[in-house]
Amino acid sequence: MKKLFILAVCLLISPGIWAQKGKEKALSIRTQDGWMIASVYLPAQPEKRTVLLLHDIGKDHKAFASLTEKISALGMGYLALDLRGHGGSIDNGVYTSFAKEGVDNDYNKMTRDVDAAMEYLKSQQVPAQEVLWVGVGMGANVAAKAVSLWPEVAGIALLTPVTNFRDVLPIPALRIYKGFVFIAAAADDKKTFLEASVMRNVSFLTNGEGNVTFATAYDKKGHELLEAWVTPELLQWLQMPQKPPVNPDFVEITEQEDLYGSYEVVGASDTEEALMPSVLQVD
Repeated sequence: MKKLFILAVCLLISPGIWAQKGKEKALSIRTQDGWMIASVYLPAQPEKRTVLLLHDIGKDHKAFASLTEKISALGMGYLALDLRGHGGSIDNGVYTSFAKEGVDNDYNKMTRDVDAAMEYLKSQQVPAQEVLWVGVGMGANVAAKAVSLWPEVAGIALLTPVTNFRDVLPIPALRIYKGFVFIAAAADDKKTFLEASVMRNVSFLTNGEGNVTFATAYDKKGHELLEAWVTPELLQWLQMPQKPPVNPDFVEITEQEDLYGSYEVVGASDTEEALMPSVLQVD
């Protein structure tokens, strides 16, 4: 009886969390090159988008636990992967054994994990135009490279990306991607911050100011940056990736208008002229 009472209280206090865990399902998605990618999937509510989550090196989908709870609270769906060599996706090896160099190493082949995930979403009637990607660290580089294969996705969020992670290069794809871009980096790591700023500039030149969001923080990187600082900005971006227009810093005042409304310009009366100090008069 006591256990039943505790269960009832839990359901009363947190029905959203209980419902989320009930709907989330574990998957194994097969890639074209034979990897089984472990993942968890929560379908989105009607008219809501789905978020594809790509973790950092040495992590797995559980690193997004607090973020997925917030995403589901917004009615959005998510598909969180264990990228090859990580978490439950180790049937063909572990990431520590992957080659660190080479354009065809297993880090570069993680784009095939993304491809398999997008094909799965397509099978669930989720079009690419309704999917946003969030990548952290290694996952950010993988997302940026993979978007060249899926240019129709709605947007990509890159947290602490670098210009070269184990030969996974993000900039070539960012030069041609026309969707919404969110980039975040902390200022204390000058190298990473500079490289993230370069990627922001590349995206800005491709997409224009309104389609690129750049978030900064004092410190942290990777998933720690997500936990400590940028989650509110990221959640706002997931709901509205396009930045609203910025109002001008000043209002031009016309001859007949000031900040308090319109008025007519009139000359000084005879009385006002008589009150003017004589010291202001010049002989």
